[in-house]
Amino acid sequence: MLILHNACIHTLDPQQPHAQALAIQLAPENQGRILALGDLHLLQKEFPFARLEDMRGRVLLPGLTDAHVHFRHYALGLTSVDCDTATRAECLERVRAAASRAQPGAWLRGHGWRQNDWPEGFGSAFLLDAVAPHNPVYLSAASMHAAWVNSAALKAAGVTAQTADPPKGQIQRDARGQATGILFEVAMQLVSVAIPASTLEEDCTAMLAAQAKLWSYGLTGLHDFDRARSFRALQTLRARRDLKLRLIKNIPVESLGAAIEVGLSSGFGDDLLRLGAVKVFADGALGPRTAAMFDPYEGEPENRGMLFVDREQLLEMGQRAALGSLSLTVHAIGDRAVHEVLDAFEQLRAFERSQNLPVRRHRIEHVQLLHPKDQARLGQLGLVASMQPLHATADMLAAEKYWGTRVRTSYAWQTQLDSGAVLAFGSDAPVESPNPFLGLHAAVTRRRADGSPGPQGWLPEQRLKLADALTAFTYGPAYAAGMEDKLGRLAPGYLADLIVLDKNPFEIDPHELRHLKPVSTMLGGSWVWGEGQ
Repeated sequence: MLILHNACIHTLDPQQPHAQALAIQLAPENQGRILALGDLHLLQKEFPFARLEDMRGRVLLPGLTDAHVHFRHYALGLTSVDCDTATRAECLERVRAAASRAQPGAWLRGHGWRQNDWPEGFGSAFLLDAVAPHNPVYLSAASMHAAWVNSAALKAAGVTAQTADPPKGQIQRDARGQATGILFEVAMQLVSVAIPASTLEEDCTAMLAAQAKLWSYGLTGLHDFDRARSFRALQTLRARRDLKLRLIKNIPVESLGAAIEVGLSSGFGDDLLRLGAVKVFADGALGPRTAAMFDPYEGEPENRGMLFVDREQLLEMGQRAALGSLSLTVHAIGDRAVHEVLDAFEQLRAFERSQNLPVRRHRIEHVQLLHPKDQARLGQLGLVASMQPLHATADMLAAEKYWGTRVRTSYAWQTQLDSGAVLAFGSDAPVESPNPFLGLHAAVTRRRADGSPGPQGWLPEQRLKLADALTAFTYGPAYAAGMEDKLGRLAPGYLADLIVLDKNPFEIDPHELRHLKPVSTMLGGSWVWGEGQ
């Protein structure tokens, strides 16, 4: 038994918001739970044989959870070319440096480019050919909805001028019909399938290194949206007792039939690894302008994005999932996509009632732009708004450029909170950094790291109070996973997942939130990172 004392504890529990000490019942495999909180002397009387650990006046918070991450992609990306640069030329120089170190013929991977932020705009295969003449190159955009490849990569994948656009994808072409090297949505897979896959052991090694990095950010849980390779690696790490993050594993809709056939249901698993929801893509993203819109993108009168499924298709998927005891989570960014998804969920709720089915914790991922008439519907339908604060600050210039006045109802966290929707915040890493303190800063200030667009932030009416933003990184993801009775708060009976800070986030300038770093991270009563380890 352990008592942490001399602490400033923000429990995020409405029944007992603050405490100075907490007692933990230790247990194997990071499953220790909180027994009580309060005054040290009272806890010592109740648990006289407990070991004492002095927190030296530091701040304790519940462990934070990233409600939307691509864990395997993020982990493998830590060793790839960082393409998040101010200019296209700088990105090309990084590729040149990587090519100079690589064996001829070896694939070069990279991630993070944002053509909307580059004065030069999109790249081309020819530009990559010049800096990596002896290597196929595949660079995914920050949005993960586009890729930039060179001629060697196109050749390796057999993509030519005669290759047709796949369903739900597009090959960018020049005036002669030749592939330029930019691939959108499903067309990315034409080349990505030619890249030699990492082995299971390589995945596990990368994810272990990433796990330690995530602990240093104060993360004790993730909701993962990668596919089968990620799931296999996570199960391997769990079996080896190396997994020390609480993982909710969402599965692609293509696996819905198989999941139903073997009887899997949302919540299956244990407190370290369990099944989440079935993931569906309704549209693309803002970056490549493939998010599905009611009206065209500004300056692109023929472009309304890409709608991948409509309400009838979504309803059918949702009904199958509900009958199979599975919840549904849908990627929707553009206002038309969100509207179609809301219509489908409205019908799905009616179906659940008619069949006397449980009310599932259905989610919408991103919810970046809503039609004004749809703003309150997530709350009315009892849906989880799974949103990513860093998307707002990263996207604000592109959103204003391509959505115009429609941005007034974009990235509307406060509106969703007011409507009664449960907010579950994440990063979409590797799209953005998984550091939740960067997300907290964005949620509370709606400003970039350089302070832009000004002291009031972008669309300041959507700024959140710090307590609400923290709740969206703690209780919100726990609720979405059906684990709100054991995660997301520091309270008796809850798992002892917590972080230690040497500064009080409630007492500093909100713009300084982005600089906060945990001193220690605990999972289930065991220190996994930092001074306490």
